[in-house]
Amino acid sequence: MKPFIDADEIWGYINQAAADKGRIREIIAKSLNKNRLTLEETAVLINANDPELVEEIKQGAKNLKEKVYGQRIVLFAPLYVGNLCINNCAYCGYKASNKQMKRITLSNEDLIAQVKALEDTGQKRLILVYGEHPKYDARFIADTVRTVYGVKSGPGEIRRVNINAAPLDIDGFRIVKDANIGTYQVFQETYDEETYAKVHLGGIKRDYNWRLTSLDRAQEAGIDDVGIGALFGLYDWRFEVMGLVRHTNHFEACYNVGPHTISFPRIQYASELNINKSHLVSDYDFTRLVAILRLAVPYTGLILTARESSAIRDEILQFGVSQIDGGTNIEMGGYSKKKENENQDIDFEQFQINDNRSLNEIMEELIDKKYIPSFCTSCYRSGRTGEHFMEFSVPGFIKRFCQPNAMLTLAEYLEDYAPSGTKEKGEKLLEEKLGEMEENEFKEKLKEKLKMVKEGNRDLYY
Repeated sequence: MKPFIDADEIWGYINQAAADKGRIREIIAKSLNKNRLTLEETAVLINANDPELVEEIKQGAKNLKEKVYGQRIVLFAPLYVGNLCINNCAYCGYKASNKQMKRITLSNEDLIAQVKALEDTGQKRLILVYGEHPKYDARFIADTVRTVYGVKSGPGEIRRVNINAAPLDIDGFRIVKDANIGTYQVFQETYDEETYAKVHLGGIKRDYNWRLTSLDRAQEAGIDDVGIGALFGLYDWRFEVMGLVRHTNHFEACYNVGPHTISFPRIQYASELNINKSHLVSDYDFTRLVAILRLAVPYTGLILTARESSAIRDEILQFGVSQIDGGTNIEMGGYSKKKENENQDIDFEQFQINDNRSLNEIMEELIDKKYIPSFCTSCYRSGRTGEHFMEFSVPGFIKRFCQPNAMLTLAEYLEDYAPSGTKEKGEKLLEEKLGEMEENEFKEKLKEKLKMVKEGNRDLYY
């Protein structure tokens, strides 16, 4: 439970790493063999500023994603349960000092309405988001998770509920674990302690070390699927990438398991945003840092959210992202409301969303680009989590499960929710992917399962 970020150590690596062409290619080759990179090796990639070498890094990330995860992209939706907050974070619209913000906590009936609306579009995976407030304690979180799992609408159901909420103590994490959650996310926001103090001006979140060690407490409580992240734009992006890798090293050293996911949101407009903008990250640097993260931690899921525009998301998908949100609405109660126009009132949301495409629009665009949209939850429900997940994913065997399971969940979506045009394209893609597979017993079993989906069977997976 001790802090593990040493700023001098991190800057030492960054300042000393030489971006030698031969060395960079050796490091890319190491990653393509599915070996996690050291801090020194990550720093070498960070210091590669030559456009030709940056392109090689991006190409390496593309190749690695294909090796580990295939062409599938997992989809989910965020659902904001409550925006009460006692913190004063300079970058967040929910800050306690923002008196213009309308404070809402969804009632049980409101929560059910939101989940039904999401299920009726085809969503199977949610991440529940909570402000940091005494009302949203472990029991409150656990109760909302159980409510979500209990909602069924037609053929719809939520099969995995992830959490983005405040750090808990060990007993609190145990209570939440008993609700059968998936991944518990806590983002450090910035790994630089001095910057952290400048942007967290009040509330419990001001305690850097309590937040930094939060997911250690989750591990001690038995939650072995955890998600880390940094908010890019608060401090030097190079330091934040190194912080994420150092955090990954810490988990592996202490628990023999890395984080299940890494997130890398960029600062977007928020009501009463008040930060030093000297560290905002350009599109060019953003795309390269994602590629570096992919190479640094080959087996960890990378999450790209609708904070980014559709154009940026489409580009970065190539560099190793494995999860995106779709049909996102972060307005409190927004999924069950009819929109009068496409412009969100961002003064009443946590931050600005820049990709407002519907879930089906994203599904169809992924299909057009030969990705397999996936709502798969099989690893979580088959016990392939934590250390057991590492046994599969580090050698790359996870691809054996990911692509077939993605195909099965896509087939479900096409039968239950897709418009005719999307269904036609999706069925053609499934045929193409089947055609690419070797003729063997596994392929025959997959064909049989796909046939069963057409006949009305649901929730089939490996």
